[in-house]
This record gives sequence, structure tokens and C-alpha cells, in this order.
Amino acid sequence: MARAACRDADPELFFPITWDDRPGRADDEARSICRACPVRPACLDWAVRTGEPDGMWGGTTPAERRLLRARQTA
Repeated sequence: MARAACRDADPELFFPITWDDRPGRADDEARSICRACPVRPACLDWAVRTGEPDGMWGGTTPAERRLLRARQTA
């Protein structure tokens, strides 16, 4: 966590009430932070392995992680 690019970012970017509130904006801002993050792979791996249902983790939305998990079990 100490090396995460999001550690000083607004948590609302990564945990919006709904992803539909601000189409594109939350995704774009959060993803740009994730792209530059040195721990992105570990973050995404953790979120997929634990089934994290909320927020942007490793540059992915909850729906994208559900797809990743479905592909892993197929």
C-alpha cells in the first residue's frame, strides 16, 4: 500500500456510489492513476482472488473483474 499510486488520491474516484453517476469520468481518472502504479499487478491479483465486489482495483471495475474470474474458471 505504501507504494500504491492511489494512496493520496480521492477515494471517491475508486469507490463511486455507482459507476453510472459520472459516465467515463471516474473510470478515466482512476484508470490513469492505476496505469502508472507500480503495484497494479498485485492489486488486480488480490481483487480477483478475493472476489472484491466494489471499487476500482488494478485498473478494473467490478464488472471487469467478474469477467476475469469467469474466464479463469472456464
